[in-house]
Amino acid sequence: MSLRDHFRPNRCGLSFELFPPKTAEAMESLRRTVNRLVDFRPDYFTCTYGAGGSSRTTTLDVVEMVHQATGLPVASHLTCVGSTADELADYLAEAKRRGVAYIVALRGDPPKGTTEFRQVEGGLRYANELVSLIRERFADDFGIAVAGYPEVHQEALSAEADLENLKRKVDAGADVIITQLFYDNTDFYRFRDACDAAGISVPLVPGLLPVTNFKQAKRIAAMCKASIPADFAELMTQHDSADWQFKVGVEHARRQTLDLMQSGVPGFHYYVLNQSNAAEVLLDGLELAEAAS
Repeated sequence: MSLRDHFRPNRCGLSFELFPPKTAEAMESLRRTVNRLVDFRPDYFTCTYGAGGSSRTTTLDVVEMVHQATGLPVASHLTCVGSTADELADYLAEAKRRGVAYIVALRGDPPKGTTEFRQVEGGLRYANELVSLIRERFADDFGIAVAGYPEVHQEALSAEADLENLKRKVDAGADVIITQLFYDNTDFYRFRDACDAAGISVPLVPGLLPVTNFKQAKRIAAMCKASIPADFAELMTQHDSADWQFKVGVEHARRQTLDLMQSGVPGFHYYVLNQSNAAEVLLDGLELAEAAS
């Protein structure tokens, strides 16, 4: 099935994002997480790609494991950081060999210890160039997702410039846009309206990260300049207990999900941080596949 087919009319697509574990024990724990998440009938899983390609082999190990264990399509993230165009093509060839169906094409963040992205000699500078490379060298071998930023990419000169960059990625051949995390749905709706006005017509899929630890959520949100609503932050900090923060955070994500479903979004992408507990509570009783019927 093509990537865009997961977001056809009268259904709501579902995907979960994983990251490469660092130990054999963590990989086995991830396997158990995947087995639980499959109960929610996701359309596909994605796995992130470490800064500078540091986890590229583990990323492929993860997606290959998930594909073999579930029979579902899998997507590898891929960034431009630290790689030449030929090295990126080599990775894509290996990904194809291992059964990867989709690529999440990203420019990538600057490596740890640096403050700005630097193009390597023979490499690529922008995500739209990566999308073009995939289409030119692999034609229709991969479905392609790209990132969108409801609250504007932290390096963008303006919201307008950020939207122009997104349109370049779509025009280069992207099938789907997955958004950066956000905690206020009005940010997503404003972004969706802007995409419509710019003539961006591919499915726009909200990406949600259920908060289970407020300190961690603040750190992640700060990295991508996502705002946390004041009333939500106040409620989260009423008690320090892990159980309280889990309950409040997951309830907030469930309310976000229900509101977005009512607005007719084509699907959901959940950042699960290699755990299933929050997703299991959040999605309990929700039939996303029938949500748009």
